[in-house]
Amino acid sequence: MAAANAKKDIYCEKPLSLTIHEARAMVNATRKNNRVFQTGSMQRSSSEFHKACELVRNGRIGDVKEIYVSVGGPSKPCDLPEEAMEPGLDWNFWLGPAPLRGYHHELAPRGVHTHFPNWRNYMEYSGGMMTDWGAHHFDIAQWGLGMDDSGPVEIIPPDGKEIKRLTYKYANGVVMYHGGLEGYPFGVVFVGSKGKIGVDRGKFQADPASIGEEKIGDTEIKLYKSTNHYKDFLDCVRSRKKPICDVEIGARTVTVCHLGNLAYWHKRPLKWDPKKEHFVGDKEANTWIDRPKRGGWKV
Repeated sequence: MAAANAKKDIYCEKPLSLTIHEARAMVNATRKNNRVFQTGSMQRSSSEFHKACELVRNGRIGDVKEIYVSVGGPSKPCDLPEEAMEPGLDWNFWLGPAPLRGYHHELAPRGVHTHFPNWRNYMEYSGGMMTDWGAHHFDIAQWGLGMDDSGPVEIIPPDGKEIKRLTYKYANGVVMYHGGLEGYPFGVVFVGSKGKIGVDRGKFQADPASIGEEKIGDTEIKLYKSTNHYKDFLDCVRSRKKPICDVEIGARTVTVCHLGNLAYWHKRPLKWDPKKEHFVGDKEANTWIDRPKRGGWKV
């Protein structure tokens, strides 16, 4: 967060540990200081995702009815036992604003161990796979819907009865599900009134197949085209234009991830106003937009 307030342009891998409030603060700091900020949702610079979203945006599958996003689940409270501290690590500084707790190697910085950085599995530090892979695939769902400056209006957790999976509802009637569509092994599947498009890294499938062969006309919607996420950032540093995955896009995507986590954690439906970025008529839920910070850490 300190970097976003500096007079520097930013490339951020992905804001998977930011709260909704912190993500908005990052946008505000970027705009205030006239910075270029590229969020590392680099799938937008891959041809298969660009193709899928451009076809969807131009109505090739008809009216979008449903979206299926296949990513892992939410994080859980940290229950790891304390271990002997590794030498040379400033544990207090590494934890930052998170609650102070005993050292465990799974929470340590990447580079001092050989396993995946498992700190992201615990809610004190991150949002699990919902904010990890979710920051990539929910991003594509938002792009395909044309919701880069908006988001869902209702989030309903599974109840073991009628609601089988986490469900997002958009104001335009589109329903998005957390979980894959049977028979379609893709990270994101768009289902429309005239067909389906499934997309993942290195994978694209349209049903009927002819949809995938259609060209986008000169007068149709043309999405921002990037073939290299890093180069796009550097080009925008020079031109001062917004990159393909501007900070606003990153903030909106991580908000979708967090809304799902909040519904999971608190086990109740939520109504969201994407314009005002607060929960509708829900004083308690609005306290969840940010989190308490330890010590002198603040945003």
